[in-house]
Amino acid sequence: MGLYLFLGGVWLTTLGGSPYYVIAAVTLLVIGWLLANRRAAALWVYAALLLGTMAWAMWEVGLDFWSLAPRGDILVPLGVWLLLPLVSARLMPRLRAARSALGLVLIIAAVVLGVSLVKDRRAIAGVLPDSDTSAAATPAGPAAGADWTAYGGTGFGTRYSSLNQITKDNAKDLKPVWEFRTGDHKGPDDPDEITNQATPLKAGDLLYTCSPHQIVFALEAATGKLRWKFDPHVQHNKAFQHMTCRGVAYHAAKSGAQTADGAAAPSECPARIFLPTNDGRMFALDAESGKPCEGFGDHGQIDLKQGSEVTTLGFYEGTSPPVVTDKMLIVGGAVIDNYSDRVPSGVIRGFDIYSGHLIWAFDAGNSDPNEMPSASHHFTAGSPNSWSISAVDENLGLVYVPLGSSSPDIWGGDRSADKERYDSALVALDIATGKLRWSFQNVHHDLWDMDMPSQPSLVDLRVGQGVIPAIYIPAKTGDIFVLDRRDGHQLVPMPEKPVPQGPASGDRLSPTQPFSELSFRPRGMLTGTQMWGSTMFDQLACRIKFKRLRYEGPFTPPSEQGTLVFPGDFGMFEWGGIAVDAGRQIAIANPQSIPFISRLVPRGKDNPAAPNAAHPPGTELGVQPMYGAPYGVDLGIFLSPLGIPCLAPPWGTVAAIDLKTNKVVWQHRIGTIRDQAPVPLPFKLGVPMLGGPMMTAGGIFFITGTMDNYIRAFDVDDGKLLWQDRLPAGGQSTPMTYESGGKQYVVTVDGGHGSFGTKLGDYIRAYALP
Repeated sequence: MGLYLFLGGVWLTTLGGSPYYVIAAVTLLVIGWLLANRRAAALWVYAALLLGTMAWAMWEVGLDFWSLAPRGDILVPLGVWLLLPLVSARLMPRLRAARSALGLVLIIAAVVLGVSLVKDRRAIAGVLPDSDTSAAATPAGPAAGADWTAYGGTGFGTRYSSLNQITKDNAKDLKPVWEFRTGDHKGPDDPDEITNQATPLKAGDLLYTCSPHQIVFALEAATGKLRWKFDPHVQHNKAFQHMTCRGVAYHAAKSGAQTADGAAAPSECPARIFLPTNDGRMFALDAESGKPCEGFGDHGQIDLKQGSEVTTLGFYEGTSPPVVTDKMLIVGGAVIDNYSDRVPSGVIRGFDIYSGHLIWAFDAGNSDPNEMPSASHHFTAGSPNSWSISAVDENLGLVYVPLGSSSPDIWGGDRSADKERYDSALVALDIATGKLRWSFQNVHHDLWDMDMPSQPSLVDLRVGQGVIPAIYIPAKTGDIFVLDRRDGHQLVPMPEKPVPQGPASGDRLSPTQPFSELSFRPRGMLTGTQMWGSTMFDQLACRIKFKRLRYEGPFTPPSEQGTLVFPGDFGMFEWGGIAVDAGRQIAIANPQSIPFISRLVPRGKDNPAAPNAAHPPGTELGVQPMYGAPYGVDLGIFLSPLGIPCLAPPWGTVAAIDLKTNKVVWQHRIGTIRDQAPVPLPFKLGVPMLGGPMMTAGGIFFITGTMDNYIRAFDVDDGKLLWQDRLPAGGQSTPMTYESGGKQYVVTVDGGHGSFGTKLGDYIRAYALP
């Protein structure tokens, strides 16, 4: 132990880190020499080491249990072993005082750990204010009820239901009432990134969902029995970067409905399901039978690769449900990350919802974004894409589209001003024409893959002068940007602040970036004291690793040295978004904290400038070739030698926001390491998650996305856990709720996540009260 800590400690000290490990190492070597000579003085010296370690640990991290644990989880048990008669009885002279001193220090250590367990020092304790009864007459905006007809409940993306049969008092009685198995499993030719992230829809008596290979299932809402299924026969292909389905879209024609060009809507498929596929197609299906709508596109489908110069299979994927309005189907898609600068366009398109005819385009990388494709014009290769879910306000006539960055993500030296203009931005487009109404850029000259990842949430804020139609935009950076959704002006300050400079050769940087005052982003810089491990040994390795990386705070530029990116491109917020009760003016969020490492790799033997078999597409981690740029990039999570995060937990939390003040009221850890540890330890560290919260009028919210396989229900007011149940596989999705036959159901899709490391499965499970 002494030799390891001495070598590592000297290395860390030369990098400017803590000298503790060198001091501890020398002390352990002295203790080892004393024990070898059976000298009782070893107990005195060990007591001094433990006492000094406790003082150092509390000076660094206070009384945070999970930060203290790795600093003492080797030394304290070893101290207990030294007190055992089989050891201490052999030491000479037999000094009772030495044993007593070490015993006293061990008791002090136990007391310190006990005190640190009493309260979570990383939590925020609070209670949301009661409902504002004076505002009951003010419309709260659309909300899901008996039905759940859009990914976020409604086009507003609030993930809120007005159902209240399940309450804080009876949530503990929830039981599984039906379960459906899709039979869609990972095959030998599928990529590692195979997931089922779907949030089902419910309309009438049917529930609609999809599986990883985009097979659609229509189930009876009350029983889970299969009514119909549709298989688009998507090819299994390891070259695909993703194999996933986040859901389908539902549209029902209204009385007197018209097409986009003013003609009467066809009688065929009065209600239809829209399915995007990972091979770049869009299907329209009859909601009652599952048969393709013959009058839509080419016998029920359109090819979304049309109009792009690059049409390589798997380079353009439909992973998220489109937006549906009365007349328009608005479609984005995912473009392969960090493979090349010659990739399909990320163009946003508006189609006639009945015929599938292309009405408009918004090509963010074109100087004229609305230029339509023709025999002489293709959409711009590699322009910013929208892989996530959009929100829509049909009364304002606007669709709100979150965009990613131009390809490749981590190098921008060759990006044109046109491609930079809407990079990692939210654009508000006219539903009928696709014309830009306004835009907001969350990161300037994005070199960190800080896409706009989440479906934004539309909220009508009650203020002194009336009601302001707002939009809440969660970002990977941990910021939540709050704007007036009519014109994009700020409602919560987001000042531009200076950020680190010094780009890689040939690239450039923005001198400032926006920082929202509503944010879960850490307020201070990361330091060596926040590096973690399961023991003092891997914690030392993490501290060395941290000191060797380039890190100057948020937006430290990519480098050949290796840059610590925190928040990482995994995102403090991902596609799950937030849940909003517009009536109470509150929101539930689930931010997470996982740093990444981004290392630029110069061209050479192991990183050629042209595509070859050594670097096939199909992954988002490891060396990404970025063909067309002077570098590739090696992307990875900041992990210890044991494969656990180097940053101290919590890595995942749930939190409540008062939208009247835009302040975080409470925040608590969520999730255990039960399903990730070698043995099922129920330690509540707060773990990463994929998938968002869903809130109801019963005063509770549900969430399933954590790395342990649980569905949980929490009290909205204070974050208290009310109920949980084990899931048969990873629940990396967002749950939904609906009513059928007078009973409220909560449904979760449990398919697991390949690269996230959770158990794969094919389950759709419904819960209800007995």
